[in-house]
Amino acid sequence: MPSSDTPRLLENRCYDELAIGESASLTRTLTQQDIELFAILSGDVNPAHLDEAYARETPFHHVIAHGMWGGTLISSVLGTRLPGPGTIYVKQSLAFLRPVGLGDVITVTVTVKDKLEKNHVILDCVCTNQSGKPVITGEADVIAPSEKVRRPATPLPELQLRHHERFARLMDRVRGLPAARCVVTHPLDAEVLRAAMAAQQAGLIEPLLLGPRADIEALAQTHGIDLSPARWHDNASAPGHAATFREALSLIERGEAEVLMPGGLPTLSLLRNLMRALLNAAPRDLTAREGHEAWISHAFIADVPGRNEPLLITDAALNIQPSLQAKRDIAQNAIDLALKMGLSPRVAVLSAANAANSHLISSVDALALRQMAEQGQITGGIVDGPLPFDAAISPEAARVRHADSPVAGQANVLLVPNLETGDMLVKQFVHLAHADVAGIVLGAGVPVIIQSTTDTPRTRLASVALALLQARTASLQTSRTRT
Repeated sequence: MPSSDTPRLLENRCYDELAIGESASLTRTLTQQDIELFAILSGDVNPAHLDEAYARETPFHHVIAHGMWGGTLISSVLGTRLPGPGTIYVKQSLAFLRPVGLGDVITVTVTVKDKLEKNHVILDCVCTNQSGKPVITGEADVIAPSEKVRRPATPLPELQLRHHERFARLMDRVRGLPAARCVVTHPLDAEVLRAAMAAQQAGLIEPLLLGPRADIEALAQTHGIDLSPARWHDNASAPGHAATFREALSLIERGEAEVLMPGGLPTLSLLRNLMRALLNAAPRDLTAREGHEAWISHAFIADVPGRNEPLLITDAALNIQPSLQAKRDIAQNAIDLALKMGLSPRVAVLSAANAANSHLISSVDALALRQMAEQGQITGGIVDGPLPFDAAISPEAARVRHADSPVAGQANVLLVPNLETGDMLVKQFVHLAHADVAGIVLGAGVPVIIQSTTDTPRTRLASVALALLQARTASLQTSRTRT
């Protein structure tokens, strides 16, 4: 990483100017970000450098820098100081004498040892720590420049490492919870099958594979997926998403499963029909809400760079053009999930208008939802609207027209007008803001995990963690109801 001693003006020393014994130095303090950046660039993810628990069991007892991190500092001195711009690396020898740990202050010095023909120069190289002890020694053979260069250093781009803190907190929240019994229906998609087994290895689920066993095992063998920890429920006589889903409902009704993971990507129409079937089959004490059946909905949870907490976007997967009553339940489902995640729900009902406008139904619905919350028909969170997207998430935009709003500028739940709007918003988060997005079906009695082709292993695991959180909370609610 650049530091305060990075030169702003680069000036080289030509071969004819160099003198035996001439030297140049730079100093760096090793940080965690240095180690992470080097791992990203090199692909060296040795746990001795990245895993504190593992590193404690090594002879060094703590995380250490990659050896070649010090080698890059030598290269930096040669390329920017001595001989400087125009230098051509020919050969480098290195001996690693001591480990470099976090916080160590490393001084790199190169010294001209010999000048040979054809502009070749031999330089002694040594890296010492804050105690003056050498950690790396070596010798460089370079071709020194023959033409003078004096120019400003090119500004380096700003770089921000993402650590996915929001999803990490989610994983911390479910750590220690008993694994959920999860029926995986018709898992003839390699990524879904791999995600199910990764979730099992992480202790989140006990997978029950439901589908044509021979085909599933052949897929696993092709892609190197170990299915040995999974249980099986073979329904080879009834292939397809619909048939396996109906069988999954039967397993859930018998208490043999508590989480559902469809094993492929069924069409929206089929998926909505299957969701309705699941809702009808669910225990009433889990779906009843104030005298009516709860509406199923879907929530995406986005880990957006630069935000301190996740954003929930709902509904961008199931409800195409929801009615006001459906939006009420969609809001309540999202609030309930946010509470389970440890958030204080602040729901922004999105619209293009800043106030209710009869020509824009989303704004009228938004005002009605805010009034419902004020009257106690939506509970557990603060609801405000109509709010444009910028006013919902940007404190600067909120101050212009919504200074008195308890939600504007700090929303963590975004209730979209319709599926089309939500779908575009989620994809903008993914492709423009580089967000990680997980998802879960809500209000269906049991948690349902819908996989997407754009999901990463991390987001697939986060989706399963959300399902576990839902399942365990549902179990507690059922226990209290029966008591």
